[in-house]
Amino acid sequence: MTDSHSPAAPTTERLGRRALLRNGTLLLGAATLPVAAASAADETARLRIGLVTDLHYADKPAAGTRHYRETRGKLAEAAAEFQRQGVDCLVELGDLIDAAETVETEQRYLTTINQEFSAICDDRHYVLGNHCVDTLKKEEFLGGVGQAKSYYSFDREGFHFVVLDSCFRGDGQPYGRKNFQWTDANVPQEELDWLAADLAGTDNRTIIFAHQRLDVSNNHGVKNNADVRKILEASGNVLAVFQGHSHQNDLKEIHGIHYCTLVAMVEGSGEESNGYSTMEIHRDGTIQLNGFRKQADREFA
Repeated sequence: MTDSHSPAAPTTERLGRRALLRNGTLLLGAATLPVAAASAADETARLRIGLVTDLHYADKPAAGTRHYRETRGKLAEAAAEFQRQGVDCLVELGDLIDAAETVETEQRYLTTINQEFSAICDDRHYVLGNHCVDTLKKEEFLGGVGQAKSYYSFDREGFHFVVLDSCFRGDGQPYGRKNFQWTDANVPQEELDWLAADLAGTDNRTIIFAHQRLDVSNNHGVKNNADVRKILEASGNVLAVFQGHSHQNDLKEIHGIHYCTLVAMVEGSGEESNGYSTMEIHRDGTIQLNGFRKQADREFA
């Protein structure tokens, strides 16, 4: 695992970080710097956010590469690291649970994993994934995690954050109770209008959280993601989008906005197959993603 590190490793031992060469500029993760420089960089962080995605928790046997029951142990490791670092808030980028045959079973999955997730941090945010509303309806999932809305925005320390919901069919109907095809993900016009107005109403530098990808046109992409990107680009303030869904490390830059896709926690067996990260946002707007286990490190400004 050349681009990640084990949890709680001393700074001098985090040798997996790679310098990234982007647009002719060499960007170094803090762990590639001398210890003193890394410590100074840590002190400039205004916010530290814990990130996880695609936990797919379910009390059922593994299927292929997805080891549903192991998610709880993997989350416990992430929780210990987040608490050690003292994250300011916690964001789950979708597919917290996997599908169950009955609503009652699905609600039990949700109660089990959210009890452990919610114990990590009081300030937490849930992005709806397609599996979250495969068996449940949106209001049932949101009620189970104590979140009022599926898309909304919030501010922390002079930065603006937007949570998006792409779990809508092409005809505008919300996902729920197996009424959709997972490849038909869309942001409806009402949400697009809200997004444009929300971004127009802030001068703060902005980060977007999504589940389905906004940077690809394949099955993992939002069907009308070009419309979403147009709004993000028009605002002039969006620094980055963090997303999940395709279960893989990826990073693209489109018209000055970074689209960072995170690895799924559910993939693979054993602690070495885990994946989670902390995002540090610095005063100058630099974003540093510190990846653990299979999650790659990233840094961009």
